[in-house]
Amino acid sequence: MSNLLEVNNVSKNFGSFTALNNVSLTVPKGSIFGLLGPNGAGKTTLIRIINQITMPDTGTVILDGESLKENHIKDIGYLPEERGLYKSMKVGEQALYLAQLKGLSKAEAKKRLNYWFDRLEIGDWWNKKIQELSKGMAQKVQFVVTVLHNPKLLIFDEPFSGFDPINANLIKDEILHLRENGATVIFSTHRMESVEELCDDIALINKSNKILDGKLTEVKRKFKSNTFEVGLRTLNNEVLEKELAEKFTVNPAYFKTLDNELKLNIKLSETEKPNELLNFLTTKAEVSHFVELIPSVNDIFIQTVKNNN
Repeated sequence: MSNLLEVNNVSKNFGSFTALNNVSLTVPKGSIFGLLGPNGAGKTTLIRIINQITMPDTGTVILDGESLKENHIKDIGYLPEERGLYKSMKVGEQALYLAQLKGLSKAEAKKRLNYWFDRLEIGDWWNKKIQELSKGMAQKVQFVVTVLHNPKLLIFDEPFSGFDPINANLIKDEILHLRENGATVIFSTHRMESVEELCDDIALINKSNKILDGKLTEVKRKFKSNTFEVGLRTLNNEVLEKELAEKFTVNPAYFKTLDNELKLNIKLSETEKPNELLNFLTTKAEVSHFVELIPSVNDIFIQTVKNNN
């Protein structure tokens, strides 16, 4: 898979403050790329550079094989965290205006808007003013405006902010649908469960530096600890726990069950296999729960940032 976006050794300073320090990353075509980091890490600065709102001090940005130029703005759709709709304008009038700024004719813009308004069931909002809408309703309108011109690259900064769970799921499905139809997405959020659901690749920025990146599956594999969460039904929990502690690295586990089971996290050495552990456990107790602990994006985020700090 080739890359739609390449950021090469980009740095940006504001006076004595370094917002980005020699950051490089690649965004594969047709992927959803999670751009992660704590508040103030440099994510927004990088997004603004990609959108040509500000320029890097050093480094280059390549979009679909070409150095970033002014005309590339038509190839990018940007949904900022701070929404930018004009509150006193009517929804339809404003959407048409913004679509034409992206190069669509009025007739084509209206055709596409009708499609999206029907798809998201917001057709009766056309003559409402933005100030009459809730935050979530306005968010739907801005989402439509962002994707309307079918850009190669979509950048969503906290796209689920203001949505209830039903509408957040609706927008999540639309983002996946856009990816399936060829769009490439940069997705910036603090909602790690959304990263788990959506992202193919991630990069983590902290204190202006990129400190982690890669395929999400590979990143998770790197952080695995060969630890298994087990639930055991036995007549004497204390005796079994002591026996297991003599053979393995054992710690208490905390998960909900219906019965008073022995709950443990058991860490294996590099040479020990899960089947060997499971076979051993079945000779000692009834195994009610046996799951490998795969680190979540949230766990990886916290651990990596703490280590970096």
